[in-house]
Amino acid sequence: MNHMNYLIDMDGVLISGKTMIPGAREFIERLIARKIEFLVLTNNSIYTPGDLAHRLQLIGLPIPKERIFTSAMATARFLQSQHPNGSAFVVGESGLTEAIHDAGYVLTDMHPDYVVLGETYSYNLERITRAVRLVAADAKFVATNPDPTGPTDEGIVPACGAMAALIERATGKSPFFIGKPNPFMMRSALNYLGVHSENTVMIGDRMDTDVIAGVESGMGTILVLTGVTRREDVSRYPYQPMRICASVAEIEV
Repeated sequence: MNHMNYLIDMDGVLISGKTMIPGAREFIERLIARKIEFLVLTNNSIYTPGDLAHRLQLIGLPIPKERIFTSAMATARFLQSQHPNGSAFVVGESGLTEAIHDAGYVLTDMHPDYVVLGETYSYNLERITRAVRLVAADAKFVATNPDPTGPTDEGIVPACGAMAALIERATGKSPFFIGKPNPFMMRSALNYLGVHSENTVMIGDRMDTDVIAGVESGMGTILVLTGVTRREDVSRYPYQPMRICASVAEIEV
């Protein structure tokens, strides 16, 4: 596994809720000490990389903002590549609006080129209604990630994929999803890091997002058992990870 680069899922791999998974800090420190290229990936589009880095540092993970790649960043790169300097109506928080602004986009609810749906603390029915009308009127529909629910300490909450389904049902138009398991997110992260798939490994806790995204993008894959997947679940899938580890603590770099 020498000279490999790593794309590392965040939730269930490095953190669980608001706490660090044991061994995660030492793993990140090993990567930094050996000057190994890595990015921490998240489908969550709420936070900017700076906000996320701060949150991670508070719980003991020394990850600089340059090492964080979110579905909001991938979405901004998608818009930039498809339609430079366009306009978008955005349903989301600062992580998404800042990334789209930085890509040279104007945010507007008047005849936007795109409607972009991301995660938010509180979905506002007025804004969702506006999004529905704009998509119905032919704005292109993009969503940051397909996750139907997200975890919180109190239990699951509806996430971007569930709200996208509402807009799709109301308009008859399907969104283009950017985040995992869409290979666009993985390609985008590889480009951002400046590395190639054949010497990069995806580390994740989910077979249906992380491992499939790694396999479809031509990367090696490591499944860790600190998140949602149990060892006995793995054999049900037609694709398999390269390795299964109890946690990132077991991964030699």
